[in-house]
Amino acid sequence: MVNTNSSTDQLITFILKGIEEVKGKDISILDLRDIENTVCDYFIICNGTSNTQVNAIVNSIQKTVSREIKDKPWHVEGTDYAEWVLMDYVNVVVHVFQKHIREYYDIEGLWGDAKLTTIPSN
Repeated sequence: MVNTNSSTDQLITFILKGIEEVKGKDISILDLRDIENTVCDYFIICNGTSNTQVNAIVNSIQKTVSREIKDKPWHVEGTDYAEWVLMDYVNVVVHVFQKHIREYYDIEGLWGDAKLTTIPSN
């Protein structure tokens, strides 16, 4: 999967599991480790089809990560409108978008130097 320490690997694995459990779409991992002055090592980006699904993805990630490795995000913001929710796990930042908002902000394009891994949907 991703070459890094095992605790970050585990975190990424369970974040992905949380996204997939509620049918999050278009999952991407951006590896930012080779880019200078980044705020974290990885971005995980996905989207839902509505604000209800975006919040369901966020809740699923939190429950899965908490249950499996007893970790919780340092900060979560954006749940009020659920168009773009950011979950900060310090080394890993998760962006859960509604599709039109994801296309507008184009995080993958802004971080074009990052190594991009696309996760196939089940």
